[in-house]
Amino acid sequence: MSHNTFGHLFRVTTWGESHGPALGCVVDGCPPGIRFTLKDIQDELDKRKPGQSRFVTQRREPDEVKVLSGVIADEDGETLISTGTPISMLIENVDQRSKDYGEIARQYRPGHADYAYDVKYGLRDHRGGGRSSARETAARVAAGAIARKIVPGLVVRGALVSMGTKSIDRANWDWDFIGSVENPFFTPDAASVQVFADYLDGIRKSGSSVGAVIEIVAEGVPAGLGAPIYAKLDQDIASNLMSINAVKGVEIGNGFEAARITGEENADEMRMGNDGQPIFLSNNAGGILGGISTGQDVIARFAVKPTSSILTPRKSIDKDGKDVDVMTKGRHDPCVGIRAVPIGEAMVACAIADHYLRHRGQTGRI
Repeated sequence: MSHNTFGHLFRVTTWGESHGPALGCVVDGCPPGIRFTLKDIQDELDKRKPGQSRFVTQRREPDEVKVLSGVIADEDGETLISTGTPISMLIENVDQRSKDYGEIARQYRPGHADYAYDVKYGLRDHRGGGRSSARETAARVAAGAIARKIVPGLVVRGALVSMGTKSIDRANWDWDFIGSVENPFFTPDAASVQVFADYLDGIRKSGSSVGAVIEIVAEGVPAGLGAPIYAKLDQDIASNLMSINAVKGVEIGNGFEAARITGEENADEMRMGNDGQPIFLSNNAGGILGGISTGQDVIARFAVKPTSSILTPRKSIDKDGKDVDVMTKGRHDPCVGIRAVPIGEAMVACAIADHYLRHRGQTGRI
């Protein structure tokens, strides 16, 4: 199977399956001298790992990361320093329950990758989707933790801004609240927690699922990253985000709303600041103009569809061409968009790190 690698200079290759013994990634192109700790990576993985609330899959995976190559230890014994060679990371699977999928070994789940995967490869791993499972994204989060260290001053944060028909109140936006223990949804609006909880409890108890919209904001992105034609920064961000399982739409900045307003409203006007640097009076462009970063915050949103593995019977067919009704047992996220927040952060961080290195290589400056 090809196409397991993304990135140009900062290249990430992921490997492993949902119910295999382990999964992981190889990060190639990380410059030498980048300093990070295992905790830096583990903290990001802990945000994504399953089983942390009743609102996500109850699969119990510690997602403990091991760095196998590409680093040397600093004198403090905790800090790792990249050597410029490939950084290989491994995450073991410890809580697979393959028997949960026995009944769908020959059945195609509606809305899932089962049928398309089988048509393309002539076989499929029915145990949690195998390679097409969102379990693979743990490796991306590990790679994203390193990507964040490459661009000086880069901060990438994400939030769930809507779930099904329920949305946050942006007037209540509080980044600090996202990481609080009483917030299982990555919402920046404290008032939305109970709304989301009640809503998702109803969805979960009915055996169904629901989608979500995630917003990623990258601060500290230098101006000048990207290119005007085939290496647009927003193009690669969109590609990275669309590669996440269950993502069906991406927008940058004002996105689709830009089609509903006038040129006067959409244009990000500018004035010269006292420090000799331009000041933008708005950010409808999401920090990217003509495929090149402006120095403003880079803003992207992506839509995650409802989880296809649900308890409600759905009409489908099996490998023999017979009509069947499929009901998926096992442990699944009633809203997979919740745990997509740290994945989206990682994929945006990887795109920006890649373009940072490309820009440095082409111009010799940042």
